[in-house]
Amino acid sequence: MRIVLVGPPGAGKGTQAALLAKNLSIPHVSTGDLFRANISKGTELGRQAKAYMEAGNLVPDEVTVGMAWDRMEQPDAAGGFLLDGFPRNVAQAVSLDGLLKEAGLELDAVLDLEVPEDEVVKRIAGRRICRNDSSHVFHVTYSPPEREGVCDICGGELYQRDDDNEDTVRRRLEVYHEETEPIIDYFKAQGLVTTISALGSVAEVTRRAMEALPGDVPADRS
Repeated sequence: MRIVLVGPPGAGKGTQAALLAKNLSIPHVSTGDLFRANISKGTELGRQAKAYMEAGNLVPDEVTVGMAWDRMEQPDAAGGFLLDGFPRNVAQAVSLDGLLKEAGLELDAVLDLEVPEDEVVKRIAGRRICRNDSSHVFHVTYSPPEREGVCDICGGELYQRDDDNEDTVRRRLEVYHEETEPIIDYFKAQGLVTTISALGSVAEVTRRAMEALPGDVPADRS
C-alpha cells in the first residue's frame, strides 16, 4: 500500500506515520530522515542538499524528489511505503505522480490529519525539552513533569525551544497553509483523500487512520 500522510505541524504525523507503517509492514519514509541519511552518507543528492542548506537556501524540489524517489525504489518499499513530509507542495506532488506512473504504480490513499489551529499552538507551544537529553519531552498540559522545569527522568532543566513559541508556530502554520495544504485539493481531485480528526488519544487516531484505508485492512495489527 502506497500512502501519503499530510497535516499541519503539531498534528502528530511522525507518531502516526511510525505506527501506521508498523501496522502495515511498510517503510516509513520521512523527509527529515532522508536528508540526514543522504548528507551523512555523502551521496550526490546529499552533497547538493547540504550546499543549499549551508548557504541558507531552500533545497530545490528536484533534489528533494530525487531523494524521496531513490528511497521508494529500495527493495523494502516494493510492497508499498508511507510518505511523511513529502510531497511538501503541489510541484512535488505532480513530480511524484509522474514518477509513479512511469513505474506503473499509483498511490492508494492520502490521509489528511485535521486539527484546529488553536490546538496546534497549544500542543507545540506547551512542549518542554530536557537540556540533557532531547528525547525527554514533556508538556505543560498533557504530560507535565512532577516538578516544574525539571526533567523527571534525569533531573535536567526543561526549556522551550525557540521554534516552539506561539509566534513561530503560527508562522509555521501560515507556511503550511500556503505551501502544503494545496496538495490536499490536488489529491482530492483524484479521489484519494480521507480527512481524519487528529484529536483524541494516539490509539484513537491510529484506529481512524487504519479504518480509512481502502481494501481489507485490519484496524490494528500491532
